[in-house]
Amino acid sequence: MRVLVYGSELSAATAAAALAWVGHHVQWLPHSDAPWSVLSKVDWLRSEPQLITHLEQGLADGTLQILERLENADIPEVIWLALSPAQRSSASKLLEDPLFADQRGIVLINNSTFPVGETERLHALMGTQHTSVALPDTLEEGRAWDSFTRPARRLLGCDDAPGEQITRELLRAFNRRSEVFQCMPRRAAELTKLAINGMLATRISYMNEIAGLADTLGVDVEHVRQGMGGDSRIGFEYLYPGCGFGGPNFSRDLIRLADVQLQSGRYSALLEQVMDINEQKKETLFRKLWSHFDGELAGKTVAIWGAAFKPGTARIDHAPVLTLLEALWAQGARVQLHDPAAVPALHALVGEREDLKTYTHDPYLACEGADVLMLVTEWKTYWNPDWHRLGSLLNAKLVLDGRNIYDPEFVASCGLMYRGIGRRADPKTL
Repeated sequence: MRVLVYGSELSAATAAAALAWVGHHVQWLPHSDAPWSVLSKVDWLRSEPQLITHLEQGLADGTLQILERLENADIPEVIWLALSPAQRSSASKLLEDPLFADQRGIVLINNSTFPVGETERLHALMGTQHTSVALPDTLEEGRAWDSFTRPARRLLGCDDAPGEQITRELLRAFNRRSEVFQCMPRRAAELTKLAINGMLATRISYMNEIAGLADTLGVDVEHVRQGMGGDSRIGFEYLYPGCGFGGPNFSRDLIRLADVQLQSGRYSALLEQVMDINEQKKETLFRKLWSHFDGELAGKTVAIWGAAFKPGTARIDHAPVLTLLEALWAQGARVQLHDPAAVPALHALVGEREDLKTYTHDPYLACEGADVLMLVTEWKTYWNPDWHRLGSLLNAKLVLDGRNIYDPEFVASCGLMYRGIGRRADPKTL
């Protein structure tokens, strides 16, 4: 099929590469906010496993062409929209272009997270001679290629047979192991995407509240988590307390869902609480540090492992580390930070600072001369550190585990104080 992909989101790049890989003729028009000359150099795209390789393969094979202007495009059979919420007006402008005015039978696949009902509105702009489906973006950053080419499921919002048929054919190569499509009306698919992320965020925030209570009561939250997850009605997914979630998609989907509620006249106290709890939890490690040093943080050096909002990505959008850095700098603390991928994004946001040193290779360099270590992002390279080496490097011998990935008793047995989210251990108590 002839496919026009429009957008500069990760979902646009992945769709362009994957559809070209299986033989479709793809023309990809990145959004003017991030043309290919810029996009091809950004760390979050280049760090995605397999993605750049398949983009380059598509360009070399001729199944993928990257455009600078819409007027260079051929008439497509399918338009694949993958835009950010802030780029909704660009979608309207594209679909009203004279290039499509006299055409018939184009299928619009809306892969963007727009307000509920937006696919219908865009369809109306194109005209009834075309058709449209909502195919909400369900990619996972850090494994975007695998989640597109081997999906566990896809939400397919369609209100007519031709749209469903063309979409199934377009994605047939990625639907061979089992039926992955969950078909429903367009509006239902758009709301379902938002509702899923709202539920996942609610579980995370609820577990973080329980972790705070466990801290107060002197209970190890891991026992509580195991007990809750062992209940078949609950399960273990998204039941891990931590120092807050971030990311461009997860965070804005929550905001979008809250907006949908508000616009429909239904204020959501629950969603407001979920978002408030998450923002508060981003300060958890700082509060533990403040308590340990009785508020005397000026002149202290804090080592931080991890800046990305999750392992496997170079992005720091809404990442907990941003809140943490602001709090530390406000108190006169210095920061030595290691992250294998997100350091360029961090410097692009905060610039070069005397109270910030960054490292991308050896994580122990960030700990030299530091008073305390904070684990913020659970990259695999941090899971099994040399504890005795850390004990010799950290002046205060304090480890603050923002993801609860370490065994408190083992860390304490190596002579360090451990503070997690709802977990703790001191050498003297063992």
